[in-house]
Amino acid sequence: MKTLLATNAEILVTMDTERRELKNAGIYAEDGIIKKVGPVGELPQAADTVIDLSGQIVLPGFVNCHHHLNQTLTRCLPAAQNNNLFPWLQAQYRIWARITPEASRLSALVGLAELALSGCTTVFDHTYLFKNGNSADCLIDAAREIGIRFHCSRGSMSLGESRGGLPPDDCVEDEDFILKDTQRVIETYHDASHGAMTRIVVAPCAPFTVTPELLKESAALARHYKVGLHTHLCETLDEERYTLSRFGMRPVEWMETVDWLGEDVWFAHAIHVDDDEIRHFARCGCGAAHCPSSNMRLASGIAPIKKYMEAGVNVGLGVDGSASNDSSNMMQEVRAAFLLARLKMGLRPPEGPAKYMHLSPSHPKRSNEWMTARETLELATLGGARVLGRGDIGAIAEGMCADFFSLDLHTVDFAGALHDPVAAVVFCAPQKARYTVVNGRVVVDQGRMATVDLMPVIEQHNRWSIGIANDV
Repeated sequence: MKTLLATNAEILVTMDTERRELKNAGIYAEDGIIKKVGPVGELPQAADTVIDLSGQIVLPGFVNCHHHLNQTLTRCLPAAQNNNLFPWLQAQYRIWARITPEASRLSALVGLAELALSGCTTVFDHTYLFKNGNSADCLIDAAREIGIRFHCSRGSMSLGESRGGLPPDDCVEDEDFILKDTQRVIETYHDASHGAMTRIVVAPCAPFTVTPELLKESAALARHYKVGLHTHLCETLDEERYTLSRFGMRPVEWMETVDWLGEDVWFAHAIHVDDDEIRHFARCGCGAAHCPSSNMRLASGIAPIKKYMEAGVNVGLGVDGSASNDSSNMMQEVRAAFLLARLKMGLRPPEGPAKYMHLSPSHPKRSNEWMTARETLELATLGGARVLGRGDIGAIAEGMCADFFSLDLHTVDFAGALHDPVAAVVFCAPQKARYTVVNGRVVVDQGRMATVDLMPVIEQHNRWSIGIANDV
């Protein structure tokens, strides 16, 4: 039995059922499962691994609900810097199709390390372009090397330009092969047990890259194996125009016709939805992965996150691809979600005589319209866990996985903000994790990766990045 004691935390944010925030507290875990949370004096005093968290705030590990790890290879690509979604994708499809297994592994190591250094302990990756020998296997191997909890998609694209899709024909796959390989990946890697480190998700790319038949077959396959379903939806108005012109329906309505609404489904972005569609998501149990930085970068729009929350829709956060973000930093994404939700609230039509509203310090009039710092942290932890269908992560509580991270409170960045250290995590500039622990294992130790030597990875990654972009 391996034991872990994390002790002397200045503040410990549990996200448990009582939302306790404990002072001078710690965590004791055995074999990756939390056994005790509480004041230092109530914890065991010894363990195989002991972490001194003096002067630090501890939070549950962040859950990243939507990412494209291979895209670390095409960050700030000149041809894609000033585009919205469709031309941005078209500028990169053929580059991504050149990614080899080794390049894919390196891209995943870079993205996962950056996530771990920003407090992320669980990652969903939506890779959907598997050409040139690339596969889900090398992504899973990279996640195991880093030591992060990993939900991996066997994504897909099957509808090329000649058949009315967006991707070039040489970037799509045969649908029979897609389904066969998806089945292989599920049977080889999916672990449904409590505390599982690896789970598989069936994830066709988007309505404009796959056929209705593949969507239906993918849904049936996922439900046979009881795994999650994920795709992009309602990200841009271009997508809405696509489904209206091709199927005569808005995206949400059309997805229902191919069996894609249910509590095992979550959609990336889900920006351009109306109130009826939000209520329908709530009734069906669909979740949403909010990706604020990417949505701003590609000028896609602002997702109605507070409306989702008020309706009871499960919402988590995602950094999205590192070529549309262009980082893999969950701390940054938390702050962006917080600020963008407040901006969205401020754009609502004012109540009462408009000419006086700019003088009223009470606008908005209902306090629950504000996105609070603690609500945003909950989206990044418990919210993400719900979206991924997990009850064993997202909180620091007995019986939960020992996934958490810490930040040093006594830095120049937090100076003057310790009136409320929990809110400071969101209001102030994003910080790097001091420690990140996944399944009871220290992955980030005093601000540095403990599992992988990053320097040679970065050097090799940069060579691949330049090489595949220049060869297209």
